[in-house]
Parts: sequence; C-alpha cells; structure tokens
Amino acid sequence: MTELSRFKNAPTASCAMREEDSAGRARPEAEHPFRGPFQRDRDRIIHCSAFRRLEKKTQVFVAFEGDYYRTRLTHTIEVSQISRTMARALGVNEDLAETVALAHDLGHPPFGHAGEKALHELMEERGGFEHNCQSLRVVDLLESRYPDFPGLNLSYEVREGIIKHTTDYDAPDPACWEGPAGNPTIEAQIVNLADGITYACHDLDDSLKSGICSEEQISQVALCREALESMSHPALAGSEKMRRYQLVRRLIDIQVTDALAETTARLAAAGVKTVADVRSARSPLVGFSAGMESRAAELKGFLMRNFYRDPRVLKMSDTALETVDGLFKIYLNNPSLMPEDAMRRDDEASVHRMVCDYVAGMTDGFAMDEYERLRAGS
Repeated sequence: MTELSRFKNAPTASCAMREEDSAGRARPEAEHPFRGPFQRDRDRIIHCSAFRRLEKKTQVFVAFEGDYYRTRLTHTIEVSQISRTMARALGVNEDLAETVALAHDLGHPPFGHAGEKALHELMEERGGFEHNCQSLRVVDLLESRYPDFPGLNLSYEVREGIIKHTTDYDAPDPACWEGPAGNPTIEAQIVNLADGITYACHDLDDSLKSGICSEEQISQVALCREALESMSHPALAGSEKMRRYQLVRRLIDIQVTDALAETTARLAAAGVKTVADVRSARSPLVGFSAGMESRAAELKGFLMRNFYRDPRVLKMSDTALETVDGLFKIYLNNPSLMPEDAMRRDDEASVHRMVCDYVAGMTDGFAMDEYERLRAGS
C-alpha cells in the first residue's frame, strides 16, 4: 500500500511548528504511515483515563449539580474548538494547538480550583500541587497504557505547551520542566488565550443559566453590552436559551476577531519568521489589543464579584476542603486503602505524593462517595 501523507494539513505560516521539525519523544518510536506525531499525541490523550474523568470534574458547579452546566470536559472541548479556529486563521499547526488544548486540564483535581488549593496546602512542604505540573505528571508517568514506557510518551512541543500553560488561573512552575525557559510555540500561546476566552464566556453563560446573574446585571459590562446590542433578531425576544447562546457566540467572536488581528500585527512588528523567533520574543505574541484586554479584564472582574464569590458557588469550596483534606489524611495514615497500582506508579515518589496523585485523579462524585464510605467505616 502506498504510504499516505501524514502532513496533508501542513501549516503555511513560517513561524508554525511543523511535525518534521519536532524535538521528538523522550523514547523514540517508529513513525505512523498516515498520522503525524501531534495527531498521535491527540489520540493518546483522548483515549486516556484522565481525559475521560474530566467529564465528572468541576468547572464552577460541582459536576453532578445539573446536566447542563459545564464540566472540565466540556470546557476542554470548547478550548480545543477555539484553538483550532485561531490556528487555522493564522496558518499555524492546528493539530498541535488542538492537542495542547485537549491536554491542558488533565491534572485538575476534583472540585476545580478549590480542590487544587486544598491539595497545595496539604503538599506545601513537599513541593506543593500545581495542576500544570500534575498534567505533565499524568502524561509522563501516571497513565499506564504501553508496555515499553510509562505515561503516553508525548512529543516535546505538546509537553512544553502543557507545562507552560499560562492564564489568570495558571502559573507554571519552572521546577517541573527540564527544558529551556522562554515562550512556548505559537500554537501553545493560542491555547493560553483560548482558555481565558472560553472560561469567561462560558462561565458567564452558566451564571445566567443558574439565575445567579441577570441580563440586566451583565449589560453593565462593556463587552457584554456590545454583544447584547448586536442581538436584534425578533426571535431572540422570546427565547432565553437562544439569547444566552447568541450572547456567548458573539462574545467569543468579538474576542477571537480582535486577538487574530492583534496577533497578526505583533508577529509583523516583531519580524517573527521562525519558531526560534517565537521562542525568543520578549513577550507573548498571541493576545488582545489594549482596548480588548481592558474589556476582557472587566468581564472577568464582574464574574469574580458576582458569580465566583456567590454563596451558592462558594459552598463548593467548603465541601472541597473537607473532602480533599479528609481523604488525603485517611490514605496517608493507611495507604493500603488505595488501589495497589496507585502505590506502584512511581517508586521514587513519597507516600505523600502517591496519595496526592490518587486524590487528584478522582472525580467529584467519587471523591465525595469515597470520603463518606471511609468515614463510615472508621
């Protein structure tokens, strides 16, 4: 059979990361006849256990509070979709952007950022807990699917995009990365921005759906007001669900359009021609214009004051702290309560880190059920 081209959708921009220029895998593997390395990485991520568990991990609301609220999985898919759109528009590597997007939240523990805070406090004297580092740990070690190596043996650029994922809620820890400092690829930078856009727009949607925020409230935010004023179709007046959908659609479109124009201008102004130029640039090349940056910050500030700090959302923090803290201490005192494979995945790790890995991998519902079961049996 004639070998099929693995690079049918090869990027056109000179600063794009091309598969044939990848730094490769830690453990070399034979190439696939019709899938490039980033496509294979994407497929490995989609089929891993950590990815499937995102379905029942919190975004803002506890995952089982309603079937229509977003979870880590729906958020991840939405980030991936926006990342592919931007990558295609800029002529860079869609497969790499999609793959980094699909992997960026694999290390998130149950109960969202509240769960992350709880684990960090428990591990503070032993290296702490940071979900980018945990995501890298998941793909490098904790997933067990291949007989010849631990983890998923992903390409260097995907791993770099995971550990250098940077948003308002993500601060990479340099100690977790063995590679050089500096900017990641343009594709990873796209994911960084797409994550922020997705987080704000879809959390706004959930805030309206839950009744915590109203359209009257959000109309005080400049970006929301601009989107609402563009929604003139008469059919929108009688459908709250359709209005929310169109609002989110317009908010994303406004921000992505600005980001593409601004990023194109930055690349031209900096004279970026190669991946090396991207890595050595003094600041990120993917971003908003100054005006959009200000308006996006206003939207995030509104959500922080009116949504994330609402008592109905904050109650999750108390649940997370109690559940994560309780599980961690129970397992630490009696590691034999964990599955046998949880103790074998990293022979060099302390018991604290093994317990942290196990708890971090739990879904919201499993963590709560397990905590109640163990407490009842104590």
